[in-house]
Amino acid sequence: MTVMEPFGARLRRAMDERGPLCVGIDPHASLLAEWGLNDDVAGLERFSRTVVEAMADRVAVLKPQSAFFERFGSRGVAVLEKSVQEARAAGALVVMDAKRGDIGSTMAAYAESFLHKDAPLFSDALTVSPYLGYGSLKPAVDLARESGAGLFVLALTSNPEGGEVQHAVRGDGRSVGATMLAHLAAENAGEEPLGSFGAVVGATLGDLSTYDLGINGPLLAPGIGAQGATPADLPGVFGAALRNVVPNVSRGVLRHGPDAAALRTAADRFAAEIRTTVTAS
Repeated sequence: MTVMEPFGARLRRAMDERGPLCVGIDPHASLLAEWGLNDDVAGLERFSRTVVEAMADRVAVLKPQSAFFERFGSRGVAVLEKSVQEARAAGALVVMDAKRGDIGSTMAAYAESFLHKDAPLFSDALTVSPYLGYGSLKPAVDLARESGAGLFVLALTSNPEGGEVQHAVRGDGRSVGATMLAHLAAENAGEEPLGSFGAVVGATLGDLSTYDLGINGPLLAPGIGAQGATPADLPGVFGAALRNVVPNVSRGVLRHGPDAAALRTAADRFAAEIRTTVTAS
């Protein structure tokens, strides 16, 4: 298997060249309706093709949410495969938002589905859940290293319910979320210019100065736009780790469809605001 340049290095370059913006591809039923599309495979395909064609040559990262494709069965997954391949061919990095988490051979099979270079759904990175224990992710960590891909581990998520697990304090006095960040820092130790193992950290969470976000890896930050956070909020949340933040915007961009030019304009506006915020901080 040919090994690509590590995901962290490719992401750092894409962020520097295109701006640190990740746009979600989230074809849920209400958004398809807003676009005047039917909630069927034809609508799904039209939606996904429009987003990829409008933005894959200009944004650093596209992040398809696999559940919105899987709900249509094999035909939906076929649309997802095509979207991933076309987005990567146009120069965007693809983060598959599948939030997989399991143990042993099952976790290995999930990893092979998205992180093996010959897999139809091969993506540059995969979101994963560590809440069967961080060690349960080892098959995904190992295959990501082997293939030059990356992971984004759920650490401090933007949903209010996440706190009951992620802020829980272990016997050693450290929270579960902080423990996940520490594991990622260890994975990324010594990597240049950026490690390939990132954390999902919500942009809506306010001051996180009690957490060490300096993991030498990317921080995928959902919550910009529809969830209420703005680019101006990022310095207050991420502090010294701001340069490694990949802000995710989904509905804030996608609601401007189906007009491709309007989608591009919205993405460019968010990218410019984020770049200005990062540069000024």
